[in-house]
Formats: sequence, C-alpha cells, structure tokens
Amino acid sequence: MTESSIKKLASTLLDAITDKDPVVQEQVCSALCSLGEVRPVETLRTCEEYLRQHDKLAHPYRAAVLRAMERVLSSRASELDKDTASTIILLASSEMTKTKDLVWDWQQAASGVLVAVGRQFISKVMEELLRKLHPGTLPHCAVLHTLASLSVANAFGVVPFLPSVLSSLLPVLGMAKQDTVRVAFCSALQRFSEGALEYLANLDRAPDPTVRKDAFATDIFSAYDVLFHQWLQSREAKLRLAVVEALGPMSHLLPSERLEEQLPKLLPGILALYKKHSETFYLSKSLGQILEAAVSVGSRTLETQLDALLAALHSQICVPVESSSPLVMSNQKEVLRCFTVLACSLPDRLLAFLLPRLDTSNERTRVGTLQVVRHVINSAAAQMEDKKPFILSSMRLPLLDTNSKVKRAVVQVISAMAHHGYLEQPGGEVMIEYIVQQCALPPEQEPEKPGPSSKDPKADSVRAVSVRTLYLVSTTVDRMSHVLWPYLLQFLTPVRFTGALTPLCRSLVHLAQKRQEAGADAFLIQYDAHASLPSPYAVTARLLVVSSSPYLGDGRGVAALRLLSVLHPNIHPLLGQHWETTVPLLLGYLDEHTEETLPQEEWEEKLLMFLRDTLAIVSDNAWICQLSLELCRQLPCYDETPQEKNFLYKCIGTTLGAASSKEVVRKHLQELLETARYQEEAEREGLACCFGICAISHLEDTLAQLEDFVRSEVFRKSIGILNIFKDRSENEVEKVKSALILCYGHVAARAPQELVLAKVESDILRNICQHFNTKVLGVKVETKDPALKLCLVQSVCMVSRAICNSTQAGSFHFTRKAELVAQMMEFIRAEPPDSLRTPIRKKAMLTCTYLVSVEPALDEQARADVIRGCLHSVMALLPEPEEKDGGCQKSLYLETLHALEGLLTSLLQRNMTPQGLQIMIEHLSPWIKSPRGHERARALGLSALLLRHFLEQLRVSALVPFHNLGLLVGLFSPRCADLWPATRQEAVDCVYSLLYLQLGYEGFSRDYRDDVAERLLSLKDGLVHPDPTILFHTCHSIGQIIAKRLPPDQLISLLLTMFEALGDPEKNCSRAATVMINCLLQERGGVLQEKVPEIVSVLRSKLQEAQGEHVLPAAQHSMYLLATQHCAAVVSSLLGSPLPLDSHTSMLWRALAVEPRLAAQVLGLLLEKMSRDVPFKESRAFLLGRTPDRVATLLPLSATCALFEVLSTPAAGPAVLELYPQLFVALLLRVSCTVGVQLPRNLQAQERRGASPALAARNLEPCSSAVDTLRAVLLRSGSEDVAQRMDLEGGWELLRTSAGHEEGATRLARAMAEHAGPRLPLVLKALACTHSSAYENQRVTTTAFLAELLNSNVANDLMLLDSLLESLVARQKDTCTSVRRLVLRGLANLASGCPDKVRAHGPQLLTAMIGGLDDGDSPHSPVALEAMLGLARLVHLVEAWDLRSGLLHVAIRIRPFFDSEKMEFRTASIRLFGHLNQVCHGDCEDVFLDQVVGGLAPLLLHLQDPQAAVASACRFALRMCGPNLACEDLSAAFQKHLQEGRALHFGEFLNTTCKHLMHHFPDLLGRLLTTCLFYFKSSWEDVRAAAPLFTGFLVLHAEPRQQPQVDLDQLISALQILLKDPAPEVRTRAAEALGRLVKLA
Repeated sequence: MTESSIKKLASTLLDAITDKDPVVQEQVCSALCSLGEVRPVETLRTCEEYLRQHDKLAHPYRAAVLRAMERVLSSRASELDKDTASTIILLASSEMTKTKDLVWDWQQAASGVLVAVGRQFISKVMEELLRKLHPGTLPHCAVLHTLASLSVANAFGVVPFLPSVLSSLLPVLGMAKQDTVRVAFCSALQRFSEGALEYLANLDRAPDPTVRKDAFATDIFSAYDVLFHQWLQSREAKLRLAVVEALGPMSHLLPSERLEEQLPKLLPGILALYKKHSETFYLSKSLGQILEAAVSVGSRTLETQLDALLAALHSQICVPVESSSPLVMSNQKEVLRCFTVLACSLPDRLLAFLLPRLDTSNERTRVGTLQVVRHVINSAAAQMEDKKPFILSSMRLPLLDTNSKVKRAVVQVISAMAHHGYLEQPGGEVMIEYIVQQCALPPEQEPEKPGPSSKDPKADSVRAVSVRTLYLVSTTVDRMSHVLWPYLLQFLTPVRFTGALTPLCRSLVHLAQKRQEAGADAFLIQYDAHASLPSPYAVTARLLVVSSSPYLGDGRGVAALRLLSVLHPNIHPLLGQHWETTVPLLLGYLDEHTEETLPQEEWEEKLLMFLRDTLAIVSDNAWICQLSLELCRQLPCYDETPQEKNFLYKCIGTTLGAASSKEVVRKHLQELLETARYQEEAEREGLACCFGICAISHLEDTLAQLEDFVRSEVFRKSIGILNIFKDRSENEVEKVKSALILCYGHVAARAPQELVLAKVESDILRNICQHFNTKVLGVKVETKDPALKLCLVQSVCMVSRAICNSTQAGSFHFTRKAELVAQMMEFIRAEPPDSLRTPIRKKAMLTCTYLVSVEPALDEQARADVIRGCLHSVMALLPEPEEKDGGCQKSLYLETLHALEGLLTSLLQRNMTPQGLQIMIEHLSPWIKSPRGHERARALGLSALLLRHFLEQLRVSALVPFHNLGLLVGLFSPRCADLWPATRQEAVDCVYSLLYLQLGYEGFSRDYRDDVAERLLSLKDGLVHPDPTILFHTCHSIGQIIAKRLPPDQLISLLLTMFEALGDPEKNCSRAATVMINCLLQERGGVLQEKVPEIVSVLRSKLQEAQGEHVLPAAQHSMYLLATQHCAAVVSSLLGSPLPLDSHTSMLWRALAVEPRLAAQVLGLLLEKMSRDVPFKESRAFLLGRTPDRVATLLPLSATCALFEVLSTPAAGPAVLELYPQLFVALLLRVSCTVGVQLPRNLQAQERRGASPALAARNLEPCSSAVDTLRAVLLRSGSEDVAQRMDLEGGWELLRTSAGHEEGATRLARAMAEHAGPRLPLVLKALACTHSSAYENQRVTTTAFLAELLNSNVANDLMLLDSLLESLVARQKDTCTSVRRLVLRGLANLASGCPDKVRAHGPQLLTAMIGGLDDGDSPHSPVALEAMLGLARLVHLVEAWDLRSGLLHVAIRIRPFFDSEKMEFRTASIRLFGHLNQVCHGDCEDVFLDQVVGGLAPLLLHLQDPQAAVASACRFALRMCGPNLACEDLSAAFQKHLQEGRALHFGEFLNTTCKHLMHHFPDLLGRLLTTCLFYFKSSWEDVRAAAPLFTGFLVLHAEPRQQPQVDLDQLISALQILLKDPAPEVRTRAAEALGRLVKLA
C-alpha cells in the first residue's frame, strides 16, 4: 500500500470523525489508532494535515482527532523522527493556544499530545512551551496545565528546566487577575514542587545528581509570597483550595528560616479556612504536609501555634462521618495523620489537650476524642509508653456514658490498649469489666440515645463489637493471657453478665487451653490467691444450668459445656476421663439439632444423667453437699428465666438424691419450701420435680419434710398473714396448696414401686385431699382456682399411674376409686363443651383411664356416666385448630383426643363381649349420625379404634353367633361415602374389623387372612378421591365384599338398616346406601326373591320424585324394553326433541345403549340420518364482497348430538367396535365440513338467552359437537390412548378452528398410527372415495390425514404404503394449493415412516419435490417451501445417482431463497443446502464445490440473522460444508464454535474462520470481498454490520501478495458509504474495517 493509500484511509476515517454517535466516533478513533500502530508517521502526518486544512472543524471533533494522535504517540513516539515530532509539537501547541478562552476538552487533548511527545522529545516540547512564555505577558492556562502534567509524567526531564520556567512565570504572577488563571498557576506550582521533591528523593537515578533544594528555594518562596499573602485572601473558594493544595508541597522547598518565619502566619491562615470550606480534605492534607515540613526542620513555632492547631483538628475529627462521602472519610485520615505528627513531636501537650475533653458530655466531642486517643495509642506507641497510667485514669467518665457511639469508641480504645500493654497496668481490670458488660447487652435492644443520628447498623452494634474485641484480645494478644486468666472467671456467675456468657466461655476455653499447653501448674487455679473468683461448685452449677437452654445467647450451651470440660482439673480431679468422653457426646447431640428441633425434655434428661454420673464418680458426700448448697444459692438468679429455674430444681433434686446426709437433705428441702415463689407456675412444677427426684432415694424423708412444713410455724404464719388480706389470700394460699399437692404427685410417680403402694392412701392421698378440701374429704369447699384443680388432677393421675405400674397392683384394693372418679367427672363436666382452654379435661380423662383399670370395678351406671360425660365433653369441640392458631392449642387438642381414646379402650377392656361392644357403639351412635362433620369423623375414629382393640383382644372359646353384625355393618357402611375423607377411611376400617370379628366367631384363628375381606384395604384409596363416580364405585365394591361374607340370617337386618340410611340427611351417605342395596340385591337377590318387586318399585318412585341422581339408573330398563319393540320410532321421536338436549332426553338416549345389539341398530340409524342431508347451507351475504355465511342444517346436527349421548354410555362399546370405520370416517368428514359453520339463528338466540338449568351442559356449536362425538367414538371403541394423546397435544381444539384444523387432522392421524394401527386398513378403505369430494375442506382434511400416516412405519407394517402413495400422487394436480402442499409433505414423510422404502421410490419422490420447487409464480409459494423441507428429509435416503441429475438444479434453485424476506424460506433453503453438503461427498464433490464456495459468505453473514431459526440453520449448514472444503482447520473451527446450544462469540469465530480461509484459500479473497460488498446493502441491520466485520477480518489475515485481488478503491468507497449508514453498529463496523485495511501494505 502506498503512502497515498494510507492517507486515503486515514482521510476517510477523519471525515467520519464528526459522527454523532459516541460509540462510532470512538471506533473511528480506534481505527485511526490501528493505522497509527502500523504506520505511525504517515497517520500522524495525515491527522496533522487534516486539522490544518479543516480550520473550521468544530472543537469537539478536533479534540477527538488529537486524542487519537495521543494514543498513537503513547506507544509509538519513539519511532518519530525529529521533523515529524517538531511538526506535531507545533500543531499541538497551536491547537492548545488557538483560542484564549477556556475550551477544556480541546485544550486538554492538545496538551495530552504534547505530554506524550514530551516523554521522548522533552527538550523540543519544553522549548516550544518556553516560547509561549513571553516576558511581561500572562501565559495561556493550557500551557500552565501542560507544564504541570509534564512535571508529573517526566520529572527527570522537566526539573532541569524548572529554574527557567519559574523565572518566566514568577514576574507575571501579580498580573494574574482571573481566578481560572490563578488556579492554573497554583496547579502548576503544586506539580512543579511535587516533581522537584520526587527528583530530590531519587537523586541516584537523576540525570543531574548535583541539584539541591536551594536551587528552587528562592523562586518557590517568591511564589509562596504571592499565593499566601494575596491569592489566599480571594473570595473564590476554588482558588483558595488550589492555593492550599500548592502550599503543602511548596512548604518542603522553602528555606528553613523562611518556613520558620512564615509558620506563625501560615498555620493560622490555613486553619481559618476550615470555617469557610465544607470540603476540608485538601486543607487537612496540605496542613499535614506543612506540619511534616515544620517538624523536619525542628521548628519551635509549632508550640506557640499548638493550641489553635489542636482545637481546629479536634473539631474536624468530631465531624460525623458519612460513609457515602469519600472526601469526608479521607479528611478524617488526613486529620489523624496530623495528630500523629504532633504526637511524635509534642506528646505531653497533645494529651493535655485531649484527655480533659473525655470528660465532656457531648457525644461528638467524646467520640472524636476517643478516636484520636485510639489512633495515637497505635501510631505513637513509643511516645505514649510512660503516659499509660494517665490515659487509663482519664477513661473513667467515658466508661459511664450510655450512648452507643461512645461505647463503640470506648471499646475500640480498649482494644488498642490491650495490644500495647495498657491493661496490664493498675486499673486495667476496669476496662476488661467494661468489655464484658457490653458483651452482656441484649442482642436486639441496646441503650440508645434518642435522636435521628442514633440509628446504627446492627452489624456494628456495641455488643457485636465488644464480643469480637473480647475474643480477639483473648486469642491474638499473647501478653493479655496472664491478665485475663483466671480473672474472667469471676464474670460467669453474676446475673448481670448472663448475656456475655457465650463470648466469656469461648475466651476462657481458649485461655485455658493455652494454660494447659504451658503446664499443669500454670493451669490450676489458686483460689486462695484469687478470693474474688467463684468456687468450683458455683462454676459447675452455673455452667450446667445455662446449658439447659443451649441455643440462647448465640449458642451458650455449647460454649458452657466446652468450658466445663476444659475446667475439670479445677473442679474435681476424678472427673477428667469421664467428662472427656461424655461432653463430646452432648455437643454432638446439639450439632444434630436446631433450636426448633431440640426435644427439650430429652436434652434436660441427658444433662441430669451427666450430673448423676458426675456425682457417682465423685462419691464424696461433702463435695455433693457443697454443690447442693451452691445450687440452692443460685435459685434467685433465675427468677426471670422460668425454664432454667425449673431445670435448676431438677438438678437440686438430683444432687440431694445423691447425698448421704439425711440432715442436709431435710434442711435443703425445708429451705426450698420456705423460699419458693408459689405464684409462678413453672416454679411450682420445678419444686415438685425436685421433691419427686429426691424421693427416689429419700422417700421417707421427703414425705416427712412435706408434713413438717405443713405443721411448721412458717406455713401457719404465712396462712395467717394472708388471711388478713382477703382479696388475695385465697388465691395465694391455693397456690401454696397447689405446689404441695403437685409435690405429692411427683413423689408418688418417682418413688420406688415396691414402696409406693404402702404410702398411697395413708400418706400421699390423705395429704392431697386434705389440701384440696373437697367433698371427697367430707368438707364442702368449692375452689375457684383452676391451677389448684389442675394440680389435683395431675397428682391423682400420677398416683393412679404409679398404682397401675406397680407389680402388686392386681392385689391392691383402691377404696377411694369411686370418689376420685366422681371428682374427675365433675371437673370434666365443668369444662366448656365447645372450647379447649385448659388441660384439665385431658388430665382428668387420663386419671380416669388409670382408675378404671384398678380394683374394684365401676358399676354399670358409673361406667355409662363416665362414657357419656367424656363423649359430651370432647365430641362437641370445634374442629382441630389450624397451625396458625397456635401449635400449643393444636397439641392440647390432639392430646385430649388421645386421652378419650385411652379411656374408652380401658372401659371396653373391662367387658370384652359382643354386648359390651354394642353398648360402646350405642353411646357413639348419635355422634356417628351427627349433622356436623367433625363430630362424625371423631365418632367413626373412636369406633374404629374400639373395634380394632376388640378384635386384637378377641378370645373365642366356643362357636357362638355374632348377632350384632348386621346392625353394626348397616350403621357403618353408608359412612364410606361421607363428605369427610377421614370419616370414609374410618368407616372402611370399621367394616373390615367387623368382618374379621365374624370370622373369629366362626372359629377362624386370629392370624387368618381372608382374601375377600382384605380387598377392603385396597379399596381405601378409592375413597380418598373426591370424584363421586370413583367414590360410589368403591362403595359398590365394598357392598360386594359385605354380600360375600355376610351370614344369611344377618341379611334382613342389614337391609332394614340400609333402607333407614336412605333418609340420612347426609346425601352422600344416602347415595352410598342405595349403591350398597343394589349391590346386595344383585349378589344375594335369590335369597330375597319375594322382596325384588318391592325394591325396584321403590327405586322407580325415587326417579318420579326426582329426589336424587342415585335413583335415575332405574329408568334405563324401561327405555330398553321400549326400544327393542320400536327402535326406529324411538330414534325418530327423540330426534324431534328440541336442541340443546335436556338432561332427561340425554338420559333416555343413553338408555338405548344398554344392550350391544340394540346399540348397533341405533347407531346405524343415526349415521343414516346424519349423512342424508347436506351439512350446511350458504346464506346470502349481507354486504357485497363478503363471504356467504354457512349455517348448519338441523337434522345432521341433531343426529350428531344424539350420537354423542349414545356413545357416552359404556355399554355401547361392542356396537361402536362393530361400526368403527363408518363412525370414524363419517364423523371426521362431518368435522371437516362444519369448521366455521354457524348455528341456525333460532338456536343462536336460544344460546344468547342462556340455557335452562335442566339442559345438559354441552357445546352446541356444529364443529365442536362433531369433534366431541368423534372423541367419544375413540373412547368407546377402546382407543382411549388416541383420545388421550389428542387431549395432551391440544388436537381437539385445533380441529375446531379454521387456522388449526389441518394441524389437528395431522395430530389425529399421528395418534391413530401410534395407538390404533390395526384399525387403519378399514378406515382407509372408507376414505378411498373422498379425494373427489365436492367439499374442499374434506379434501384438505383427508389429505392431511393420509400424509401423516406415511410419517409412521404403520403404513409399511400394514402393507398400506402403495395405496397411500397412489392416493397422494393422484391428488398432486389438485386445484387447491393446500392439497398440493400436503401431498409433498406426505411424500416426504416417507423418510421417517418407511426410510428403507425411499430408495425404491426415489425417482418418483425427487421428481415430485423438484417439481414443487417450481410450483406457481409466487416467490413465496408454500408448495416450494414444503418441497425444500421435504428434500432436506429425503436426500440422505435416495440413491446417489438419482440425486446427481438434479443436484445442481436444486442448489441453483434454492440459492435465491438464502436472502428471502420470509424467515421460513431462508431457514428451509439454508438447511437444505446443509443437507446437500452432507450427502455430496465422493463423486459429487467437484460438481458441487463451486456452490459450496459461493454459499460460504452468505452463510457466515446470516449467522447474524435477526431470526434465531435462520442463524441455527446457518450453523448446521456451515458444519456440513466444512468437510467439502478439504480444510481440516476450517472444519474443526466450524465444529467447535457452531455446535447447537453453544453461545457464539461472533467476532471471535469470524476472526478464526477468516484466518483459516486466508491461509488455505488465499485465492478466494477477491470473491469473498465481492460477496461482502453485496451484503453492504442488506435490509437487515445485523447482517449489514456483519459484512464490514467479515471484510475487516479477511483483510486482517490476508497476505500482501494477495493485494492484486482487492480493488482497494472500490472497497474504501463502499465502506465510506457505510460510514453514513443510519445504524450506529454498521458505522462502527465500517470504521473498524477501514482500520484493518492498513494490513495490505
């Protein structure tokens, strides 16, 4: 490429620099840079010339050109010759100073060019810039900016010129009046100073190592004088900040004496600006630099200015920091840097200023001061070493502050102190305690100072910060180990530190482990030397109790147990081995659960077992007594945590149980009784548990202590004092009595079984009843306290259970049984029957359950009262509560129901006879028939439970009749259809149990399983389904099972009971009774022959009264008799019924299908009626030019509706099979000719008015009714799979619409071929004559049907292939385009249906397809499209020699379709091209290669087609073309990048493809570029953009020797036109391509 070509390329791009789109403009610049990378000099000269010639070019575009030049120079400046560099320097200088006004982007770009050149030609640039500095004249602002930038970019090159620059600038400083000029001067001086400082700091690398600071000092001071004394006083804030920024680095270059002289003025001047500027970062940064300069010269002036400095800096640090403002954050850092400088030079003065400010009450002041203190502690550690006590003492008041921000700051200061040894000083313990106090704060509600600024993120809460700090100090600061250990132990037991237990335990575990590593002596705690530490007993008690709530406080259970395990040598020397084994098991149990899933009782039992084992291992009475004493002492600590206090009581009971000293046991029990808080329910329960656990080992002492307490003065005195206050005395006294009663109950429950019976009535029950004061004791005093009632019930329940569990229970005579039962029933009856509020009735029923099991037995009346009372109390309760009402309420409901079940089972167990069972069911019978569903469900559930229990316990010693069977089965079996699913299931269970009871009474063994009865269990699934058909079918099956197993003598009683159920208010049960009655009559009617007329008469009367659908089937027999005598008359008469058919008429039609022979006659007559008349009549169009309306004729429509009703009856199946071909074809033709046909006007009006409720809910629309009837034929003929497939695929809906009818017929044929193949021969025979039908719709429908059959192998399997082909070929010349198109589709379907037959019929198929390509004159003929689709399927299966003759014709014929406007044609033609490539291997390759090459570029470009289907087709075609190109690299690239489903990076792929094309086929460059030029004019934007991209990549990978193939001028001209394309993406790609044309050099 000649220089003129480079120039032409660059000029073309430069002409496009004015593009309005920023992306295009950027790409133009990138293209210029690409040219510049290869030919930097020529490109830069062209740019320079362009700017020089286009003097009127707007400055934004000039700036863009200059930026491109700068990018080229940044990497290629070293290749410039001096002349070019000089030209560019002159251009940039001219551009930069062309206007005196400030045009920043333009002047900045020109300045950038000068800076880029200055990295290589600094002398020339500086000479040019110095020429711009005229004596006595202000320099241009851009010149100053350029000098400043050069000072940063090339400090070593600029600093030697700095004296000359300063000598030119300083004299005119005073002339600068405009603020913008002054800002530019300040920026330049700042950069000059920074450059000089960098130069002086790196003299070893500097070109002139003799340069010293003195060389600049005088000039810098002169500049300083102007900046500080004149410009700093300006009102313009921007200028003042610029001055301050410059003064910082300038201060390091001032002479020492001058700096010392100026500090008294400079520092106040800077500080005064804090009040004038909101953004203070630059002030603080400059101030820090000035302070560093002052310290470096040993200034003494700082001391005189220190107070003002500290005050100003302190006010800055107290400014609230907004995280969204980075400058404020940076200012904080700079201010702290200033404090560091001052702390290192004047530490005493600094602390004297800071520490008094800690005593202020202002939040911001205190927080800011603490922040500075923390920073100073960290950054000036050496200077603060001897100030530690002073700093510690000054923290006294901040420790008392309640503000969260202050607290966080204090914690951070303490953290810093810990790292630097402060906490080892006297007073350090106070800091540690403060941290622990903050750890103990509630995690969600921390003390917060009110106000808008008090909202802090939860992640930064005081507690969170404190927890992290405590752990980090404990684990990472080694010097703190001896401070924290064992000091932290003293925080474990106080209640106020409960919230800090988890972090405390974690820290202590880490400290203890470190001590253990150091040795046993270092780990063992010397309690004598640490009197403030809690005792081992206190630690053990505390950690064990808090572990009972393991997930509170961030998982304190795990932390406490780990600490307990680590501390074992300090607790008792014998515990090590055992605790090392058991504690990990407890921790593992917690890991397996969460707070929601942990079973609390099981967890507490594990902890108590751990305690029992520990006490057993220690086996030291003195140690155990001391532990029990400590446990008792800690009771008040848990007043606010009832659950933990309850567990503590259990621990006390366990410990006392292990103690051998009876005096200690009695003493502690007495103290517990005297100090207990009886008003708290949890405490009463805990106290009772304690006594119960203690009674395991000390029964006599426990009972004695309880009696002693009642007789004691303490008890009597408290009762006497309470009696003074009548309002509260009764309640409080009853709370004490409740606790005592509960204690006796727990003692009875836990005491040794061999001892409890002797104490039950004499000691335990006597005292319980004495405290309750009821009629049972002969004293009539009614209690109002439900807690006292509940405690009595609980205690009596525990006593009764203890009696039942005793091995001597059988010989025990419980004299108080009847009275206690009566008392429990009184409690139950007192509960509200419709709601559950307390567990009293549940506990009372549990008590009765245990009581009825002991001797003596209850009399019959008492038993009946118990049953009735309990049923009434529970059955009427509202349904089971939902979870949203509370889990506790739901749990109470379920437990109450289980208690009732246990009680009834216990009562039945006392009378295990049929009579006893009958009595129980009689009590339940009213609830079984209740109108309320939940009551029926409960009653059936209880009945099923009782029957199962009776069956399990059945012992038959002689064969006796089960005389109640019929009555019971009649009661339960209709409930199998109850509206409540649970009731249905329970009813089946009842019948199942009754049948097995009958077998048991007949002598069968208990393990015998009857096949008939077992079928009941399999039928339960059918009862779950809400569908009435399934439900009553299941009831029918249940009736069959009952009929087979019912003894003859029970049948009459069963039927009578069933007939009573017909009047059941629950209609479902009434219908189930009817189903079962019919079933019984069918199965066992011979036994009741005389009753049959009466039963049928009843059913017929039900039909006349129309009381229910279950009676309607009785009418079918009458209709059957009538039709056998007058079939034609019945059919004609029913056809005269008005449309739509009402429900009675529909039922009568269905009755005609009862018997197959009759059904066949009816179907034949209806087919004749449907085919006799024309399907529709055309009405005259109301408007000219409008298509005439088609209106359905009435007789075929009525016949179609009647056919549907007959076919809806299952009994019609045999008749449908007999007439299947005629029915299928007639209805398919009926469907096709009724698409779009309207109802007669009278029926339309009727539909608009709305059908009567008595009418059947069916669509009367002609086509829909025909489709429904056709579907019914399939269903009734056993072709359910066909109908189901159509349902799933939406085929029926498609058949109904004009747009989808053809597809619907296709799907129907596909379903028939797949699921009803054997029936197709007769269907095809019936269809044979339809190709000449006068109705076009019928021809289209049948052609679509036949075409799809060839898509299945059923055509070959049934030897239908030839007839199908013949039928389709005959339709090839049909006048209808749709028929011709469907013919081609059918012929192509042979490829998938019978691929092995394609070869034999190849010539015929290819001829049809190639002929289809030329069908019609339209460029978008649907026949041609179908031909392309068909060829794509067939070409792989025909003989190669058959294909060869038409191959070239096909390829040429489809090529225009590549660029068709219609997506379907592009997709089909490109895919066919791919298939042709796939099969054209071997002999065809030479013939076809030219077509492959010709299609390559279009395929590559259409990968960017806006339609995804076209792009996918191109992927496939290119993959197929690859092997024909004989280039492995290209083929591999196609295979790698163009796989379906893989994301395509088009640019990367095109780059790779072009690389291989140019490497293997260099001669194709011209041809490919010519094709690309064609697509420059494509109508698709994406394709139009891809063409220049393709062009650019081709040129990129072309070799210089291929240049003759390229008409570069033509290419540049075409791309130049694209640069004006309306689409930005196209213009971008064109610019990119132009940049790549430089390759052809």
